[in-house]
Amino acid sequence: MDPTDFLQNGTVSVSDDTYAVCRTDHNHPGAFATIQDETETTVVVEQDDVNTVDASEIESGWKRLTFEMDLPFELVGFLAAVASALAEVDVSVFVISTYSTDHVFVKEDELDAAVLRLEDLGCNVTD
Repeated sequence: MDPTDFLQNGTVSVSDDTYAVCRTDHNHPGAFATIQDETETTVVVEQDDVNTVDASEIESGWKRLTFEMDLPFELVGFLAAVASALAEVDVSVFVISTYSTDHVFVKEDELDAAVLRLEDLGCNVTD
C-alpha cells in the first residue's frame, strides 16, 4: 500500500479551537488528549483552558488537523509521508494517533502553509 494513495481525495479537517500542549504531573479532566509514560504526563487542552492546568511547561498556539480517513494498521509510512511533506515547507508537527484517527498539530502561524501543502498532496482540507 502506498501511503500517498490515502491522501488523494482524503478529507482533513481543521479544528476551530487552538490548543496548548502541557507537561504536567497528572491528568486533566477536560483535556483533548492525555499521554502518559514512565517519566511524564502530557495533556493537550484548548488554549482557553490552559490556566486550569498545573503545568511545568506550556507550548501554546497549536491548530489540529484531523485526517478523516480509515487507515489500516498495516499501512506503512503514512505519518512519515505527511510529516516529510510538511517539513518541506518548514512546518513542524506534534502528532497524536488514536485507534482509527491521526491528528497532526501545527503552529497557528504555520497553518496556511500546512493547508496548502496538504492540498498539493491531493487532500480536501475543510474547516
